[in-house]
Amino acid sequence: MQFGSPPSGEIPILFNDHHVYSKPDVLKQGRVLAALVRGGTILVPLRSMFEQMGATVSYDPGTKTVDVTKPGNDVKVTLGKPEVTINGETRPLDVPPMMYQGQILVPVRVISEGMGAYVQWVPDRRVVVVRYVTPTPPPPPTTPAPVAPSPTTAPTPAAVPYQDHFIAGDYIISPKVYNEFSPGNTGKSGSYAIRGAVEFNLFSLPWMIAGDFRQYQYPHNCASTADPQCMVTIIGNLGQTFVTAFTAKDTDVDGRLGLKVADPRIYIGVGYMYRTTNYGYPKQNGVGFGLEKLPDLDHTFSVYGSAYYYPNVKGTCDTGVCPTGPYDLSYRIFKYQIGGAINFGTPAGVFLDFGWLGDQGRNKLNAPADFTHNGPYVGLGLHF
Repeated sequence: MQFGSPPSGEIPILFNDHHVYSKPDVLKQGRVLAALVRGGTILVPLRSMFEQMGATVSYDPGTKTVDVTKPGNDVKVTLGKPEVTINGETRPLDVPPMMYQGQILVPVRVISEGMGAYVQWVPDRRVVVVRYVTPTPPPPPTTPAPVAPSPTTAPTPAAVPYQDHFIAGDYIISPKVYNEFSPGNTGKSGSYAIRGAVEFNLFSLPWMIAGDFRQYQYPHNCASTADPQCMVTIIGNLGQTFVTAFTAKDTDVDGRLGLKVADPRIYIGVGYMYRTTNYGYPKQNGVGFGLEKLPDLDHTFSVYGSAYYYPNVKGTCDTGVCPTGPYDLSYRIFKYQIGGAINFGTPAGVFLDFGWLGDQGRNKLNAPADFTHNGPYVGLGLHF
């Protein structure tokens, strides 16, 4: 860096790579008021140097004393007195501070020892290099708090996988029914299904509880006494009886408990079925087993299905219905369903539910005939 031509006997100062000027800090005629050499000692302008280091400089004309203050540092010098007081400690100087062209000059030891600056004389360039880094003040003393055991950092919780919690209601569209009252009649209304399921974890294993309710409503036709549909086989296969036209209802509900065996949401389970009718047959119940695939309601579209077999769904026909009884009435029942769900993604969790369902009952003991119910369905569901 070019400093211009300093006055006779003066030496340029480079402070943190910048020129140092005397007050009022202006460059005149390309020359820099900087350092002087007296008796082999380099003297520098006190105010210019210390103020660039962030210190406050005050001068007492009466005592000719200069007081330089900065947090953690206090430096005092007196014109003509070969000593410096640093933080209350007096140290000798080879050359006393002096006044030069209205500026107080001090030996470089004052800034190096008083402020911790780095000062170097470069003889081949005839330059004084000063480098100063503002020290970081020490933190204020604090009263040590009682030592507490270091808390154990809690691990980031793993993401909880989605689990199905839903309920759906469906209208069964024109189901076909075959039994002793219906040789394939079609239900017109009143046939519907309700089902729901909840997934949960227990004993570190994935489980589900599900419920399935179905009602099939269909006509028993009897146009006249000559109509063969009016004759119905009675329980125990003890002949036939005349039954007038009426609207029949077959209702069943089963509860299921399943353990997940595969993804996505495939369970093997056990079930309990309960059946009733509106034409006087005994209530029936039994235990079964099967497979179930729940819908994936965290997706826009998913398929689901179930297949359960109940080997002995039975009830007792007492003498009020079976005069020659009582008789045990039992069926082997296969209950199935396959469908799809379209998730609307609404805040309420509504989804469209549709598919095909049905069952088959085979005579095991004293049943007047086998039976089947089946048909398409559509409805709405709600997942939580």
